[in-house]
Amino acid sequence: MSGVPERARVVVVGGGVIGCSVAYHLTKLGWTDVVVLEQGTLSCGTTWHAAGLVGQLRASEAGTRLVQYSTDLYSRLEEETGLTTGYRVCGGLTVARTPERMVQLRRTVASAAAYDLDCELLTPDQALDRFPLIRVDDVLGAIWLPGDGRANPTDLTQSLAKGARMGGATIVERVRVTGVTTRAGRVAGVSTDQGDIEAEFVVNCAGQWAKAVGALAGVTVPLHSAEHFYVVTDQVAGVHRDLPILRDPDGYTYVKEEVGGLLVGGFEPVAKPWVSPDEIPYPFEFALLDEDWEHFEVLMDSAVHRIPALADTGIRKFYNGPESFTPDNQFLLGEAPELPGFFVGAGFNSVGIASAGGAGRALAEWIVEGEPTSDLIGVDLRRFSALSGSNAWLRARVGEVLGLHYAVPWPNRELESARPQRISPVHDLLVAQGACLGSRNAWERANVFAPPGVAPVLDYAWERPKWVDWSVAEQRATREAVAVFDQTSFSKYVVTGPDAVRALQWLCSADVDVPVGRAVYTAMLNQRGTYEADLTVTRTSATDFFLVSSAATTVRDLDWIRRHVPGDARLGVVDVTGSYAVFGVMGPRSRELLAALSADRFDDASFPFGTSREVVVGTTLVRATRITYVGELGWELYVPTELARSVYEELFRAGADLGVVPAGYYAIESMRLEKGYRAFARELTTDTGPVAAGLTFACKLRGDVDFLGRSAVEASRLVPPPRRVVSLVVGDPTAYLWGGELLLRDGEPAGQVTSAAWGATVGASVGLALVGDRASGTATKDWLEEGTWTVDLAGERWPVRLSLRPPFDPEGRKLGRGGDDTT
Repeated sequence: MSGVPERARVVVVGGGVIGCSVAYHLTKLGWTDVVVLEQGTLSCGTTWHAAGLVGQLRASEAGTRLVQYSTDLYSRLEEETGLTTGYRVCGGLTVARTPERMVQLRRTVASAAAYDLDCELLTPDQALDRFPLIRVDDVLGAIWLPGDGRANPTDLTQSLAKGARMGGATIVERVRVTGVTTRAGRVAGVSTDQGDIEAEFVVNCAGQWAKAVGALAGVTVPLHSAEHFYVVTDQVAGVHRDLPILRDPDGYTYVKEEVGGLLVGGFEPVAKPWVSPDEIPYPFEFALLDEDWEHFEVLMDSAVHRIPALADTGIRKFYNGPESFTPDNQFLLGEAPELPGFFVGAGFNSVGIASAGGAGRALAEWIVEGEPTSDLIGVDLRRFSALSGSNAWLRARVGEVLGLHYAVPWPNRELESARPQRISPVHDLLVAQGACLGSRNAWERANVFAPPGVAPVLDYAWERPKWVDWSVAEQRATREAVAVFDQTSFSKYVVTGPDAVRALQWLCSADVDVPVGRAVYTAMLNQRGTYEADLTVTRTSATDFFLVSSAATTVRDLDWIRRHVPGDARLGVVDVTGSYAVFGVMGPRSRELLAALSADRFDDASFPFGTSREVVVGTTLVRATRITYVGELGWELYVPTELARSVYEELFRAGADLGVVPAGYYAIESMRLEKGYRAFARELTTDTGPVAAGLTFACKLRGDVDFLGRSAVEASRLVPPPRRVVSLVVGDPTAYLWGGELLLRDGEPAGQVTSAAWGATVGASVGLALVGDRASGTATKDWLEEGTWTVDLAGERWPVRLSLRPPFDPEGRKLGRGGDDTT
């Protein structure tokens, strides 16, 4: 087709595999007025030079389900469209050279069982049987994924495009988008070099150009291109079409069959960033960058080591093609918080071919339904703020991110590049106290504090790391005396106005129409009755509320609130995250510490649990809220940023005789798990509701006040949930859990650990898990209690105790409020 239409319901920008997948799935959902615009020709950007690997198993269940759908789609697409996809199931083999990698592979086998995916642990000789060209004298073991395969990226794109056309979509090539138009705060279309198109929705699937396209709309799309290398060899004896995909991550390389030869690529430890997103040349079609044999040498040497025949094999073609990578190695999906109706599907970090089918369907469903239909929290565009849009910052980060593809995926790994960004007003004091710093949503935070004279450096290990002893000391101080936590990174919002209470009653599952000075734990749910936010709401006046949420969810929360408040509500929503520091003063002597600094009263009668009010601490007026995430008596102090340093110093001066210590987020994690407290994005997701989470007490179901998701919650109470969140304690203190481990009931897979840490009070690994009976599709209390439970820890089975109640202080007596405490 030549020229562009004057209007369309949906305009998709980018004719690569992602854009064509989104268009295809929109038509499958009945939306036929779809136009795909490609500045060159289909697949000409970065899709065409992708290696085409399709590995099903991902780090999360949600990611695995997306790729599983991709493989199902690719296997049947040719029959539908008449165009081949080049998809072929050949199996995948991953080998381990080191003990650390071997542990990872054993954990991978268990994860596959949790997701009901075939995966087998192999000996070196069995690996050789699968791939006879390799040497195995330094191989400790391997895994075999029989469902892995490969696709031809260009053929797959063309087949998806034809399917989209068959469904009614229009695809126009040689059209460049030059602007995004808006009307009344919403996307209204695009401008192109061939005219304007009005549209209700615009979907940015522009690959490495997506950041620049986002900028046209005022939308942050944090990605940056890096050079990605592979070679295609001459023919190699013994190579055939069904040769498995080989991954040798300790050697940074992957290998697949390519027309009788081998395609050899990889992810070198330190990558080579390409030009900034706003400097990509135009046109850039079916183009490659200059060869760089010196940079590729580490990969080629490793490949020759693993496949000796390569030493005598010629190179047919050297490919150096730019690919876009994101700051956290997860792709970007969803509606932009800056502009309603503008969606993004980009930044696929070299897994675009594997992800395209599932991601395209997920994004299409989001557009049609108005919200995600499955758990996409880990790839949601709203996990990033405008701070992530700096090209200089992205360039500094991308070199590390690409190199992590084949690094050992330590569970507590902290990215090191492009830091710091946001720091607490007491940052230098934390460093002086020995803080080992981590980063969350650009905030520098203390994970744990090293003892005096010990270097504050985190060690990475699958077994119990050295820093656990430091965390244990912090936990014990919190349980026995008092600790101070810098929790400044909390997201904080003010909702104010005459209709604030009406709007929040609709948005919040719990009753927040409470007296001034009360703090309420609540969820925000979607129409399906599953979690969109997990937070506390404090009423500070008749028309003002103070909301506190996770550090990672600032943009997401604000976007959800602004989109879902009643349209006629008279209110304002203000992000005050940077305006206040937060100090958690926690432990049985927290009351003594605050009393030493304040004339205000902190006894149970004067300051009961859930109370929030302004008090003077030292010489500073702060807001004190009696609440806890560690299961101890304590207060969170909200301090104006410019006054925070003096308050922090006074807490430690006054607390010296009380045994006060600084404590970090690792201690919080351990103690919240001992107490069974859930966390958003782990236990609480858009696939989980209050019934499964055991949190219906935080839903106002007894009255007649409606709230978003109420009908779905009420319906879910009528039947047992298919899966349920439970607490667990490992029976043997020598077993160390991280989270993600497989749980078995009577020897059969029945769930997965969602969070885990070392609990000093229970003296063992403690955690939360999501479990359910695959046979019946339910998770009843009897089923839970009658089974014998074990956890798979890198291939070893350890006994665990599961319970619907927390292992520590289930009655809530430590909090000074009594009664059952299952929050």
